Amino acid sequence: MDLQIAGKTALITGASKGIGFAVASALAAEGVRLVVNARDAGALGEAAERLRALGAEVHPVAGDVSELKHVKSLLAATREAVGDPAILVANAGGPPTGPAETLDDAAWARGFELTLMSAVRLARGVVPAMKAAGWGRVVFVTSLSVKEPIANLTLSNAFRSGVTAFARTLANEVAEHGVTVNSVAPGYTLTERLDELFADDYARARLVSTIPARRFAAPEEIASAAAYLCSAQAAYVTGQMLLVDGGMVGTTY
Repeated sequence: MDLQIAGKTALITGASKGIGFAVASALAAEGVRLVVNARDAGALGEAAERLRALGAEVHPVAGDVSELKHVKSLLAATREAVGDPAILVANAGGPPTGPAETLDDAAWARGFELTLMSAVRLARGVVPAMKAAGWGRVVFVTSLSVKEPIANLTLSNAFRSGVTAFARTLANEVAEHGVTVNSVAPGYTLTERLDELFADDYARARLVSTIPARRFAAPEEIASAAAYLCSAQAAYVTGQMLLVDGGMVGTTY
């Protein structure tokens, strides 16, 4: 399907690997000009070269989006490279793990800045120009944990839920201007984060047995959902949370 976004510009964070890189690849295939961000400059540079091999125009900008100064510099660099982005895919890494009883204030502050405030600041930085242009797509990558909290992921459960509520609120405010705001909530996906959380084969096998699809997602499957939400065809889809979880969340609503 032609998503009718060739020539548009996109800013994608967390794009050096995993889901973020897969989203960048999917948009590159649609002819989108890319600004990609991640903390590790070396890994980001390698990712940019792989994207260029697909024929994409790519501008890598390294920086930590959990810090306001880096968000500001990222937005400035994006405007210098491609102008105001028509598409934002905000994909921050996972916050520290741990049970609710033991996480200290420093961990909560880190999760707040990384997971919630990075999303808020990035959206705040791009939405005014999208409104003025009469077209824009904002997609937040969250987690199935916004529907079913995951043990030992207290900060992710809390702050990704906050991102989802923020997205729903912002969507109502900007819809009349041709700007959509949605989130993609991945299930368990074959990324480094999964390796970190479920290192041994027994734990992974038990987890797979709870997923109706009986497998983990490939990053490209999450990216396909995100790319659709960035498309012209998704113009009437806003304020939604799209679960891509192999059927794991068993609720009707």
